[in-house]
Amino acid sequence: MVADRYDPGAFKARVDDALRGFVGRETDQLVAIDPELIPVAEQVEDAVADGKRLRAAFCYWGWRAAGQPDSDALLLAAASMELIHAAAVVHDDLIDDSPLRHGRPTAHVALRARLRQRPRTVTAARSLAMLVGDLLMALAGQLFATSGLPAAYLARARPLWSALARELIAGECLEILRTGTAPDTESSLKVIRYKTAKYTVEQPLLIGGVLGGAGDRLRAGFSAYGLPLGEAFQLRDDLLGLFGDPARTGKASPDDLRTARPTALLAETWRAAGEAERAELRRLLARGRSLDAAGVETVRALMTRLGAPERIERMITDRVAEATDALAGLAVPGPVSAALTALARSATVRQF
Repeated sequence: MVADRYDPGAFKARVDDALRGFVGRETDQLVAIDPELIPVAEQVEDAVADGKRLRAAFCYWGWRAAGQPDSDALLLAAASMELIHAAAVVHDDLIDDSPLRHGRPTAHVALRARLRQRPRTVTAARSLAMLVGDLLMALAGQLFATSGLPAAYLARARPLWSALARELIAGECLEILRTGTAPDTESSLKVIRYKTAKYTVEQPLLIGGVLGGAGDRLRAGFSAYGLPLGEAFQLRDDLLGLFGDPARTGKASPDDLRTARPTALLAETWRAAGEAERAELRRLLARGRSLDAAGVETVRALMTRLGAPERIERMITDRVAEATDALAGLAVPGPVSAALTALARSATVRQF
């Protein structure tokens, strides 16, 4: 990677190498305890094998925005953001009982296949997947703490690290508590904000900036840029989850509907629907996991007819514009501004 120019491919390769080395060493030690742990170790490694590395990139450019140079130690700290994401994904897939992620079986599904000859296979696989997620979160903290950055730098970021974990868990809990309740756009946006938006953009930026000594004004600018952009990222994800091509997204597209997740897309559909349309939605969503392809297509058609996807697109556009305006007001070097502009596009203009 050229230090003053964001090359997504080169940056991803650096983060991939850092994660592969760190996680490989950790899983070797895990398996050394007992070879029976090999399936667990494999899922830990698989959990970090894919990804665009957006969270690490935001952390890196937060550091650079604070006037700091390229740093291998900072790259390791930034890579820890990807381990947090991997932990969240494993737990989220387990909670939602999702079968696919990146086109491959999710951790609990893969473990179930490996444990087929054992008693209580389903329960054991789900329990092991939960522990895979727990281990990934623990490894994130370890990688951050042992990145090689000065202890004083790490101490500055410790409160932000605590806030990231607290808010991520709060968002996941809110989604669980609000699943199946009457759809409401503001309620859905709050779930988005805490479950995904903040730990995807705002908090990695802030952590990178605080590690680098960013002042109050720069940190406020990071939040003004990062929060709307993180919300736009998840709104795009919700659209792709139902209207995207599963071959490209790598996910089972009807998951959001079959689990009645409180998405803004569903909330906007509900808000625009009349009584007869709401009754049809209630009837279809009540099928849960048994909602078939025809039922999914009926919901898609209803959403389209009521203009919900277009309203979500406008919400995305408005948030990207808000983030871009905030970025324009930040006194950061040209390469940092160019990188954050490119990352805004990567996060929101995508097909997977």
